[in-house]
Amino acid sequence: MKKLTEFEIRKKLETLIDWDYEDNALHTDFEFDNFKDCMSAMNRIAFECEALNHHPEWTNVYNTLDITLTTHDANGVTDLDFKLAQAINKIVEVEEED
Repeated sequence: MKKLTEFEIRKKLETLIDWDYEDNALHTDFEFDNFKDCMSAMNRIAFECEALNHHPEWTNVYNTLDITLTTHDANGVTDLDFKLAQAINKIVEVEEED
C-alpha cells in the first residue's frame, strides 16, 4: 500500500466530512446520545475493520469516540485509511451541514 503525499491527503479530505490530518494520521471524534449508542457504533465499525483487515486506534469515554487512522506498514496515510474513514462516516451517518 502506497503512502499518500500531503497534497493527496488534503485533496481527499475535501470530500471527507469531519476528518482532519495531523501527526501523520487521519483523526475524527464523535459524540453519541449515550454509552450504549457509542458502543453500538463501535461494534458496527469493528465489522467493517475486520472486512478491510485495517484497524483504527480509538478510544471511548462514555458517549464519545475518538478515532485515528494510519497505515503502519506504509508509515502514513494510504487509500485504505480513506476507505475505512468513508465506511465509518456511513455507519455513524455523518451528514454535511448546510
